[in-house]
Amino acid sequence: MLIIDEECGEVRVRGADGALCRHALDTPEAFEAVSAAWLRCGWDVKYVYSFTWMGRPVIQLPEDLIRVQELVWRLRPDVIVETGVAHGGSLVFYASLCAALGHGRVIGVDISIRDANRAAIETHGLAARISLIEGDSSAPATLAQVQGQIAAGERVLVVLDSGHSRAHVRAELEAYAPMVMPGGYIVACDGIMAAFAGAPRGAADWTWDNPVSAIDDFLAAHKEFTAEEPPFAFNEGRVRARVTYWPRCFLRRVAA
Repeated sequence: MLIIDEECGEVRVRGADGALCRHALDTPEAFEAVSAAWLRCGWDVKYVYSFTWMGRPVIQLPEDLIRVQELVWRLRPDVIVETGVAHGGSLVFYASLCAALGHGRVIGVDISIRDANRAAIETHGLAARISLIEGDSSAPATLAQVQGQIAAGERVLVVLDSGHSRAHVRAELEAYAPMVMPGGYIVACDGIMAAFAGAPRGAADWTWDNPVSAIDDFLAAHKEFTAEEPPFAFNEGRVRARVTYWPRCFLRRVAA
């Protein structure tokens, strides 16, 4: 249970144990409780299906885009590989960051790219910085095409946003990890599924069949990677954590 009482200036949260916690509205605890409820509500009403980036629908939480932008700014990758194309909005988003930096390009991978979306992406003003590969993202033939577009020594940032089952994300992590150099990152999206198991747009098995479970499996087998949250590039407020659909998503390569 969550009650937001603006008149009293507090948030009241009843936990699973029945205990009632009261937090003043101007505390990080209140912000985190309200944010969690807002994320769930936004998921149910498909809030993220209401944005575009430079003319293309982008099905992402705006805060996640801003946060990953901070990582792109810091890393300045030569190549950003994104699995999952949909309407192409996030590809255009990453390409626009590359254009602003004056450096980098984007490879989009999807098992099926609709003709209308392909046409819109390939005629977009940023098309010169985008290439598309159609195929199963973790299949050897698809990986060969991706690797064929990456030169030796190039810095690669990988964003996994295609299928979100535990098995699929684990397969993608295994497939794309070798492309990332020490200091680089893989970003695995939509781990929030675990918190929304059984929700109207969810499924009961999301408690275990989700990207975070795949991440935990992968990290247990790959000590050269660690789950490492990039620090806030700027924070003069009292916010302690991201408001995100991508919890535990940043995997940093710490060793060769």
